[in-house]
Order: sequence, then structure tokens, then C-alpha cells
Amino acid sequence: MLIKTDDLGIPRFTNKDLVDMIYTGHVDKCHVVLCDPSDNIDKFNQAMREQCLPELKQYIPLDVDEKTFDGALQSEWFMPDEYKELSVSAHVLDRCTTDAQRQRVEEELTAFNERGLVPLLQYMIYLVDFMRENNIVWGVGRGSSVASYVLYLIGVHRIDSIQFDLDWTEFLR
Repeated sequence: MLIKTDDLGIPRFTNKDLVDMIYTGHVDKCHVVLCDPSDNIDKFNQAMREQCLPELKQYIPLDVDEKTFDGALQSEWFMPDEYKELSVSAHVLDRCTTDAQRQRVEEELTAFNERGLVPLLQYMIYLVDFMRENNIVWGVGRGSSVASYVLYLIGVHRIDSIQFDLDWTEFLR
């Protein structure tokens, strides 16, 4: 099922989508719903009560822009203070052994910084450290993220994008 979202990326379901979720056994993945005004989630919630399943809460669209919304979500990420204060630049540049690697990292970091993504990189460092410490396995790499040498140095993926001459701008499009 193709999930539709509002402008902030919050899932938007129709009554038909909700019924499909029930029949395919995926109703547990739906907690909050943004329906078309003509949709009636009361009927859905009545069926959920009868089956002792959790009811949906109707989502009321927020009157905020994407940047404000993303900032509010980022402020709720659990991340130890040491990572919030971590210099991403120093963290990844310390892992470079050649001038070409350092130049690539500086170019990528400039782009990440221009887009306000340094807190995301700090969180990714924390997440990778947490997974390593707890023996949690994650994938080798996926999609355009493997083009980023910074993400490779952080450990998000295991594809050396310099070795394979991947264009890092593909990731930040």
C-alpha cells in the first residue's frame, strides 16, 4: 500500500486504507490518522473496541512550517549530551588519511552544514555507537546514502564512496 502523507510527512489514510490494514494484519502499525474530512474514523474505532485493539486518534493538522516541525521533533531525540556537543568535523576528519579524503569530507560537511543537518550527523554518530556497543546489526548500505563519504566514516554504511568514485551530491539532492 502506498502511504500518502501531509506536507509534514505525517501518514494520511482513507477509510479504505484502514480497512485494508485490518485485512492484511497491519493495523498495529497505525496509531494516528489524518483522514479526508468525509471519512469517519468513529466506525473504525468502534470495530477496534469490539476486537480489543487500540483506537486511532484523529490527527489535527499543525499550523507550522516544515523547519519548525523538524526542529520540534529533533529537540525530542534522545541523545546523550556528549553527542550533542560533539564536533562532527573533528570526528570525521580524524578518520581521514589522505588529502583527497579530507577535501571530500570538507565539501560534504559544508553541504550538511548549509542544510542544517549537523544535529542529524551527531545523532547518527550516537546511533552507530549505540548499535556497535549493543551488537545490533545494520545493513551494508542503501540508496544514495552510500555516496556520502561522511556517512561512511561515521559507520552508517560500509561503501567507500571515494574508492567507487560515487558522486556525493546525489545524496543531498
